[in-house]
Amino acid sequence: MTPEQLAEARTRTLRDVVGPGLRVLFCGINPGLMSAYQGRHFARPGNRFWPALHASGFTPRRFAPAEQDQVLALGFGLTNVAPRATARADELTAEELVAGGRSLTAKVARHRPEWLAVLGVTAYRVAFADKHASVGPQERTLGGARVWVLPSPSGLNAHWSPTALAEEFARLRAAAFPADRAELDGSGLAEPAAGGVARHLAGPAAEAVPGP
Repeated sequence: MTPEQLAEARTRTLRDVVGPGLRVLFCGINPGLMSAYQGRHFARPGNRFWPALHASGFTPRRFAPAEQDQVLALGFGLTNVAPRATARADELTAEELVAGGRSLTAKVARHRPEWLAVLGVTAYRVAFADKHASVGPQERTLGGARVWVLPSPSGLNAHWSPTALAEEFARLRAAAFPADRAELDGSGLAEPAAGGVARHLAGPAAEAVPGP
């Protein structure tokens, strides 16, 4: 992106992809500059959100960011905690995250997804004043939805490998779509086979489109 485009991106917001009857509402921390400029969630190359969705079984193939509106037909949507676009999530202030948490709770109450999946445990801890939160399902609800904290899919998050990230997404999918999980493996077990996730990450579909 050019300096002019980067400056323009900081003035833009990113629309939500939401609708009725969602099983999962995925919630990023805030839009990156490329996402804000393009109007597409997780648009930066190197972001692992879209690859993890496919590897975990949320999507039948790896979607490009430009196909974001198609996720509604699959039962999930996209939003952010804070609206301000930044180059890095750590540019946000604690006040912005707390205000974003309040707005997000109201949004969830309006749209009534079954699960809210927040992508980033550090931001979640600040936004919802839960300093002991860890990755995985939470005991609390927000706006009537159950809550699952996922690792940040940013390429800057070196603590989670692509395979481990996809496996955590798959745990959420098993909880949100239990009938589908039971049909796929014949057991209803929540834990996916690690080899299956790895095959998705390494197979031909993984090279079809870049991650955001």
